[in-house]
Amino acid sequence: MLVTLTHVLAKADRGRYAVGAFNVNNLETLQAIMDASESERAPVIVQTSEGAIEYAGMEELAALAHIAAKKTKRPVVFHLDHGKNFDLVMEAIQNGWYTSVMFDGSSLPFKENVRQTKKIVAVAHKRRISVEAELGAIAGIEDFVSVEERDAQLTDPKQAAQFVRQTHCDALAVAVGTKHGAYKFKGESRLDFGRLKEIAERVSVPLVLHGASGVPANIKKICTKYGCEISSAKGVSDSAVRKAVMLGVRKVNVDTDLRLAFDAGIRKFLKERPEVIDPREILKPAKELMMKVVRQKIKMLGCVGKA
Repeated sequence: MLVTLTHVLAKADRGRYAVGAFNVNNLETLQAIMDASESERAPVIVQTSEGAIEYAGMEELAALAHIAAKKTKRPVVFHLDHGKNFDLVMEAIQNGWYTSVMFDGSSLPFKENVRQTKKIVAVAHKRRISVEAELGAIAGIEDFVSVEERDAQLTDPKQAAQFVRQTHCDALAVAVGTKHGAYKFKGESRLDFGRLKEIAERVSVPLVLHGASGVPANIKKICTKYGCEISSAKGVSDSAVRKAVMLGVRKVNVDTDLRLAFDAGIRKFLKERPEVIDPREILKPAKELMMKVVRQKIKMLGCVGKA
C-alpha cells in the first residue's frame, strides 16, 4: 500500500530503526525491491532520480510503482530522489503520483535554499505529500548529482535546526562524510558521528543518509571477475551505517549497490551462458542478486518485520 514518508519514518523513529530507500530505473529493480520487502515483512521507499525519469519517464515509473504498491500490504513510499529542478519537483507534486518528494537545494545559498524549500513544502503539504530537504553537499557523482570534493560542505548543526524550523520539511538529508557513487573512501569509512549526534539533538525531524551504499565484497568480486573494472571501489561499512542509525538516521539511500548487483548478475550470466538471447533469462540473475542486496540492507537497518 502507498503511504507517505512521514508515515514510515515516524514509526521508524519510535522503533529506532531506519527504512531503506532504493533507487528504481526499470521493472526488474522494482520487482527485486518488492520481493525483498515481502520476504522480510518490511516497509520500503521506492525512489526515482531525475536521471531515472529522463531514462524511463515519470509517468511510466509511477505506473510501475503504483501497481506494485497495490499488490502488497507492506507500506511503500513512492519518492522523488534528489529533485534539484524546482519545476520538476512541482510537477511530481501536482501530478499526484508521488507520496513524497525531495527538493535538493543544497547547492544554493542558505537563504535561497530555505525560500525554495518553503515553497515546495507549502504546495506538497496541501496534497498530503511529504518533503525531504537537504542541507550540506554530499560529495561524489550519481545521475545528475555531482559535487566536487573541494566544494562538499558538511551540515552545520545550528544551521540545520534553523533550516528545519523555517521550512517545516518532514525529513532532512545531512552531509556527514558519505559520498555518492562507488568510490567513497580509499580506506575505512570516515563519518563525522559527533556532527551527526549534534544535528539529531538539535533537529526535530528524521534524518536521511545519502551516499550510503556499501559496495559489498561478494558483489564486487563477481563484477571484477567477469570484467567490471571497479577493484578500487569502496563503500560505507555496515557498522558505520548501523551507528548512524543508532544516532538518529531513519532513512538510508541505496543506489550504487543495486547497480553493482545488476551488473554482476548480467556479466556472469552472459559469460557462462553465451548461447542465451532471451532478455528475460539474462535479467533473471541480476534481479535475484539485487533482491539479496535489498534483503541484506533491510536486515542491517533493523527493519525486518516492521510492516
